[in-house]
Amino acid sequence: MKILIVEDEKPAATRLLHMLEKVEPEATILGVAEGVEATLNFLDQGPLPDLIFMDIHLADGSAFEIFRHNPLKGIGVIFSTAYDQYAVDAFKVNALYYLLKPIKQEELELALARFRDSREKEHDYKEIVSKLLSRQPSDKRFLIRMGQSLRLVHQQDIAYFYTADKITFMMTREGRKYPVDYTLENLEEMIDPAHFFRINRQYIIRLDAIQQMHAHTKARVKIDLLPASHEEVIVSTEKSPLFKKWLEGES
Repeated sequence: MKILIVEDEKPAATRLLHMLEKVEPEATILGVAEGVEATLNFLDQGPLPDLIFMDIHLADGSAFEIFRHNPLKGIGVIFSTAYDQYAVDAFKVNALYYLLKPIKQEELELALARFRDSREKEHDYKEIVSKLLSRQPSDKRFLIRMGQSLRLVHQQDIAYFYTADKITFMMTREGRKYPVDYTLENLEEMIDPAHFFRINRQYIIRLDAIQQMHAHTKARVKIDLLPASHEEVIVSTEKSPLFKKWLEGES
């Protein structure tokens, strides 16, 4: 585990270093950055950390300015601050934990446990998707009429289907959108269930169109699609348990 500490108070940074040496002795501390600019420079030059412990009030501004320049995708963030009024802002940038100074060892251990848990879940999702993608795709095809011309689209070239204004559309992996003469109910009977899943009333998605998944409210899952959707795509509460089983390869 590679860790970066963002802290402008040397005593606080030293205390955190000593605590990390005790509770996470195998971790590699990449360094201590004292401000916004120093942190951004460190991230630009690398190596990238797996986890950042970040104070909010820094020497040259607020830590939230870092996220405006670098969203820190793929990097876990744990805030450590003497102030509790920024918890909502921390939630907005997907922080894993919010530690109040002076940091207690049991709280630090909980924060690190949450980081490890988040990484394990991410690994599990990637492994599941990789296994499912290794299956041989079906060769079903769709004949699309565009004015006086016809286009043949293979099922494996389709990223997802969706409805808008009572019209059903097909989005290809190349980012081309075509109207289709079927309802989503019709399509559910036609497509390969190993590779496609209806996640809600508006979307049927293909497994390898999933770019990223995020935990959402009420045990639902928010999905980033590729090509990107024009709206937020969330697995419905009703479909969430079946969706997770589908990801795991269960019928």
